[in-house]
Amino acid sequence: MTTKTLKIALAVSVALNLFAVAGGVTYVVGRDKIERRIDEQRRGGREGPLAEVLAGLDPAVRQRVRASLRETALLARPDFEAARAARREAIAVAGQPTLDSPRVQALLEQSRAAEMRGRQRLETGAVALLATLTPAERKAMTPLLQRKGAARRNAARHDGPETNGSDRAGQDRPGR
Repeated sequence: MTTKTLKIALAVSVALNLFAVAGGVTYVVGRDKIERRIDEQRRGGREGPLAEVLAGLDPAVRQRVRASLRETALLARPDFEAARAARREAIAVAGQPTLDSPRVQALLEQSRAAEMRGRQRLETGAVALLATLTPAERKAMTPLLQRKGAARRNAARHDGPETNGSDRAGQDRPGR
């Protein structure tokens, strides 16, 4: 073999080795991402706002609260599924070549009514749960009654309203 042939063979060998290493790294990284996703799906309970609210509770109380909330959510699930189905149907009807306004309005009304039934079940269950807690536990759980997730998170992080002067009825904000 000549030196030119050896150089070409060496370059091809290096290129193949680099390609194999890059493929191996890609495989390992991809596998780790997939395993993390699977672990997240298998993990019981919810993370996020509810976990933050429940974090300050005694473990026994936390389990009872989770079970009660889960039971209430399962009771409300058919209402929310009906609301989503009615809204999907309203969207499908609205997308037809000819608009059937009364039908779209009726479907949207059905969706709102079903959602309100579900929300009422959730809130009724939350109030019933709060009645079984001590005053300190009840205070920790009150963010459940807030409608927005961000408001629940903020209420869970802070112990009551802020007292940094923001309660001065908007005096610092011009035009109010």
